[in-house]
Amino acid sequence: MNVDDSQLIKQRQVFFAEMHPFPDQAQAAADLLLGIEGIISASAESQLLLNVRYNVMRISLEQIETGLTEIGFHLSSKLLHALKRALYYYTEETQRANNGCPQGDTNCTKKIFVVRYAHKDHTLQDHRPEYWRKYF
Repeated sequence: MNVDDSQLIKQRQVFFAEMHPFPDQAQAAADLLLGIEGIISASAESQLLLNVRYNVMRISLEQIETGLTEIGFHLSSKLLHALKRALYYYTEETQRANNGCPQGDTNCTKKIFVVRYAHKDHTLQDHRPEYWRKYF
């Protein structure tokens, strides 16, 4: 299925929580995201609102927000923002799955598990030491 590049470029808004010790989270996140592969642009519209453009086949909104959360940023937990976030996660993962993973894309979860399964030894193994095996 051929998809033009305009459908793969996403523009999203990331909302940050108001109660945070560092008030200008959006600008700090924009500075951090600009060096990541797949991110086309990132700019702070206000102290709590980040605009980001990215190629969905290289990185997803879920990966972006998970990374920001892991390093200490606090995302908005308002109901409207949470619903939008869940909808974007679902649609992007569906689009990625329908288009397949590009060659060499390590972000594709399905590909990671397939490679792990292919390299795993599938013979029946007992992981106990030899001297414990006779007791059970």
